[in-house]
Order: sequence, then structure tokens, then C-alpha cells
Amino acid sequence: MKTFISIAGLIILGLFMGSCGKVEKPSESKAPSPEAVVPEPDSEPEAVAEKGSEASVSKEAWGEVDGKAVHRYTLTNAQGLVARITNYGAILTELHVPDRKGQLADIVHGFDNLKSYVDGHPYFGAMVGRVANRIGKGRFSIDGTTHNLAQNNGENHLHGGVKGFDKVVWESTEAKGEAGPSLTLTYTSPDGEEGYPGTAKIQVIYTLTNDNQLTIDMQASSDKKTPINLAHHTYWNLKGPDGGSILDHELQINGTRYTVFDAEGIPTGKISGVGGTGLDFTASHKIGKEMEKFPPAEDGSNPGGYDHNFVVDGTPGQSRWAATLYEPASGRTMDIESTQPGIQFYTGNYLDGSTEGKGTRHVKHSALCLETQHFPDSVNQPTFPSCVIGPGDTYHEVMVHRFSTR
Repeated sequence: MKTFISIAGLIILGLFMGSCGKVEKPSESKAPSPEAVVPEPDSEPEAVAEKGSEASVSKEAWGEVDGKAVHRYTLTNAQGLVARITNYGAILTELHVPDRKGQLADIVHGFDNLKSYVDGHPYFGAMVGRVANRIGKGRFSIDGTTHNLAQNNGENHLHGGVKGFDKVVWESTEAKGEAGPSLTLTYTSPDGEEGYPGTAKIQVIYTLTNDNQLTIDMQASSDKKTPINLAHHTYWNLKGPDGGSILDHELQINGTRYTVFDAEGIPTGKISGVGGTGLDFTASHKIGKEMEKFPPAEDGSNPGGYDHNFVVDGTPGQSRWAATLYEPASGRTMDIESTQPGIQFYTGNYLDGSTEGKGTRHVKHSALCLETQHFPDSVNQPTFPSCVIGPGDTYHEVMVHRFSTR
């Protein structure tokens, strides 16, 4: 069996300058009316990280969706960090990380009950696929055959369609290993699901390591040629609950180029340098420093802000540093490493306060996403790293979040 890696990343285009236009508001992650039965949430973790304690993993009933049992798992590492993950959508619902004083805070947007996820949300903490991000016009061709997908983002396809991987119940198995507690989630996507060819077998392993890393190992195989692009879609605010705007977080991205896109967020095929564009995060600075270069559209169709795919410098398929996020008040720092060719930086532009969870109302710029991925619309862009696998291939990508304080 051969291993699928992003070899095509070696033929990335040279520098071109491009402009960014309006992008239609992404559809909410809303399932087609499954039945959800939800128990009462349990108590919150301790407020102070307890270092040197024994790592653990526990499981609780969290309801039912589509006639299948949903569970929520609590992973606690030896340093006292706590992650909660549900097998509905493979969603990270909570992540409690200490500040420089050792005080724990939940640094991810989400909900404390299953019903709120089922009712609809903008992909909080989910694994999205079969193909994350956009596919132009909701179609692609492989070996001369055109495949039509759901157009759930205007005329385009977004995050796997109407019922992507974020809205299904995964099989799940917890474990306590030497590195730390883990949760293995598997899902078989049948041939034709959301219009995609081939039966795809998906495996995602979350591990909360004892040296304060959240690793996400993603693998897939298929019995027919099909595109695969899995991405983790957590919304971060390192200040914690009710942390306010993320525009004073400081960000550095290991990317000197980005994929130029059109008014609908579909790449043109060009790759340009970040210099002079407001997209230059090669040196760490506050996110809001140059936000005025991406203002809201006058007709209200685009709220403005960042929603851009950066080309991660280095060799796709090899794990390398992708980004560092730092929050000065708490001292919390998150370093991201990835094998993927790109990283999408999104500043929660479409969060409008219509959802609330864990005591936090989700308003514009109250959280941000850093999603490692293959480039948007890769399946239709011959010069981008390929995301198509076939029989005998194994898709395998790894994302690492390393937490520390300054």
C-alpha cells in the first residue's frame, strides 16, 4: 500500500498579486432534523491545573441522534489539562488550558449540551469532510466523470455538504496510553454520500499528551478515486469564556504566500506573496493591526475580516511549524504543527450573536479558526497539491496543537 502525501505541493506557482472580494456567508452546520435526546451536563473541571496527577479518560452518555447513541468523553492529562470530545461530529466541545498563573479556562467556542449542536452551529470544534472548505460550483471531474455535489454555500459546496462528517455519529473507542489519553473515532462514508464517489473509511485519533499537546491524526482510504480533505474546525479564544474580541491576540503564520480567491471565495489558481497585502503574519503582531484592509462590503454581503488560506512554507507531507497564537493577558500560547499544505485563518466574521453556549454569546471576532488543510477547491485546481486518493492509497495527515505560557 502506498502512502498519499502532498507531492504536488512541490509545483506551487510563483508569486502573483491578487485581490480579495466578497464571500457569501457560510451555511450553518445544521443537520437535517435528527432526533436528539440530551441528558443534563455534568460539572466543570477544577479551576487550577493539577500537575503530576494520573492521566485519565472517562465516558458519559450524552444523548441520541438518528437512533444512535452519542457519548461525551473527558480526557485529562498528567498536567491537569482537560479535553471533552463527543462522537457526534467528532467535535471538541471543551478544552481547559492553564494561564501563566495555572488557572484553567475553556478556550474553545461550543455548547454544553448535544441539542445545541444538532440545532445548528458554524462547525464549532468539528471534523469537517469529506472535503473541507469550498469546491467551486459544487462539482468536480475525475477520469472524465463529473460528480455533482450539494451547493450549500451559494453555488458552491462547503465542508462536505448538507450532512457532512460534522453531523454524523462516529464509532468511538477511548484509551489511556503512555503518551496520554486518546479517543479513536471511525466513520464509513458510503459511496455516493453527498455526491462523492467511493466508500471512504475515515479514522481520527485525538490524543491529549502528557506534555500538553492536542494531536489530531487523520487517516482515510477509499475503494474508488475520491477527494479527501479533512480539517479540524475549532474556534479559539485563548482568554477563555467571555474573553471578548480576539483582535488583540498576536499571531504568526509560517506562510509567505496565499491562494488568491474570487468574490465567492473560490481560488483563481494563482498564489501570491503576502507582502503589502495586510496578510503578512511572518512576524508576530496583533490580529487587528491591519484589519482595516479587509473592511465589510458596502452592500452588507461580506462582514469583512480574515478568511484566507495561507501556503505553509516547507514540504507538504512533512510535519512543520504552521502558526503561533499568543494571548498577552493570560500568557497562553498555542503553537500549531501540521503535515498539510495550507492553513485557513478565519476571524469569526459571520458570528452574529445568534448562538450562545457555556455562558458565552458568539459574536463577531469572539473567536478565530486556524484550520490546517489542503487548499480550497484543490480537486479543480491542477497546480495545487492533489487531494484525490484511490484504491491502495492512504490519506494521512497530522495536526498538533502545543500549549504553553509566557
